[in-house]
Amino acid sequence: MDYQQTVDYLFSQLPVFQRIGKAAYKGDLNNTLALDEYFNHPHRTFKTIHVAGTNGKGSTSHMLASVLAKAGYKVGLYTSPHLKDFRERIRINGIVISEQEVVDFVEKHKVIFEKVKPSFFEMTVALAFDYFSRQKVDIAVVEVGLGGRLDSTNIITPELSVITNISLDHTDLLGDTLEEIAFEKAGVIKPNIPVIISQTQPEIKHVFLDKAQSAHSPILFADEVYTVFSVDIMKIGYQTFSLRRKDGHTLKDIHLDLNGVYQKYNLPGVILAIDILNQKGYHISEKQLRDGLSITSASTGLLGRWQRLQDKPLIICDTGHNVGGIAHVLTQLNVTGRDKLHMVIGMVGDKNIDGVLSLLPKDAYYYFTKASIPRALDELVLADKAAKYNLNGNTFPTVKEALVAAKKNANPNDLIFIGGSTFIVAEVV
Repeated sequence: MDYQQTVDYLFSQLPVFQRIGKAAYKGDLNNTLALDEYFNHPHRTFKTIHVAGTNGKGSTSHMLASVLAKAGYKVGLYTSPHLKDFRERIRINGIVISEQEVVDFVEKHKVIFEKVKPSFFEMTVALAFDYFSRQKVDIAVVEVGLGGRLDSTNIITPELSVITNISLDHTDLLGDTLEEIAFEKAGVIKPNIPVIISQTQPEIKHVFLDKAQSAHSPILFADEVYTVFSVDIMKIGYQTFSLRRKDGHTLKDIHLDLNGVYQKYNLPGVILAIDILNQKGYHISEKQLRDGLSITSASTGLLGRWQRLQDKPLIICDTGHNVGGIAHVLTQLNVTGRDKLHMVIGMVGDKNIDGVLSLLPKDAYYYFTKASIPRALDELVLADKAAKYNLNGNTFPTVKEALVAAKKNANPNDLIFIGGSTFIVAEVV
């Protein structure tokens, strides 16, 4: 098989959460442990950092990987989902795994996959860990796929764990309260391993404290250590942050090429993680921290985080897709200068549709559409639901047609926003 045939085989043979949702979710680690034993526990041959959370874990993972690479380490990066190409999930120092590596891995180990019958995600984790081991990375930043406690990545014993923002998402699998979801995320906390909570949320703080105490794990709330006291979001191509540590030390004018003012909630966790790594014997200077953050997107290939696609009219896309993520997006939309606002929106059917629609601006014109995946909510259904919240516009069967219409209707000083789902963004970046 060539590369495309291999990826097609994986999508057709293995249950893929990205496409079909809950039916692909495995509520235990049995398959993961079976594959890990078959591959002789490759994750034990390199150091790791584990990153969990609802919103912000992708950005946090990419920032950490970029800084570590700038400090001279050979860094694996495992993230999900991918936007354009499966290989985006597995990188070393920003370079995606080769097509031939994927082909060879599947061909060589097809028998075990057909025996164990793992999910697509379980197979991908096995591929990533095997690849990182064979390539002898110094450290890998590993992003949780879904939840934490029962996620396939949760077989690692990391140098430290980072848990970002907690919001209502995947409630059919993780629970329908913040406390229940936090409990699942807290499952990545390992005995005696430091854990950083990026953003203090008072209503669930006790969940992390209780888990850390029972595991005898040092726990730090990053925003109680580092306070962001200045944000400049007016620069094109990057934003600038200044932070003050609780001992009075300041980090001024930290440039970050990931746009989106919501990065202020992720940055303290990243910087504190670097502090802890240095305490554990790593060597990462302030200059390397600054340099790594300033080229995060360029060095790791992260897409879809308040990404500017065009000027005049300004076109922005963002992968925020739950109530928490959309709320952050809307905060930035409100401070972004424009005349009229055009919203190209699509969602998947297993999300909190009403929760998101209730937040969207009523003064925008909407282009309701759907991504080309089975989980996508029909655009006519979405428009009908949106009308109940006084959100008005037209429907389009494809993202391409919706964007063409938005461009045709927009004036040079208008803003076109594309989002509502990772899969909508995947079709435009």
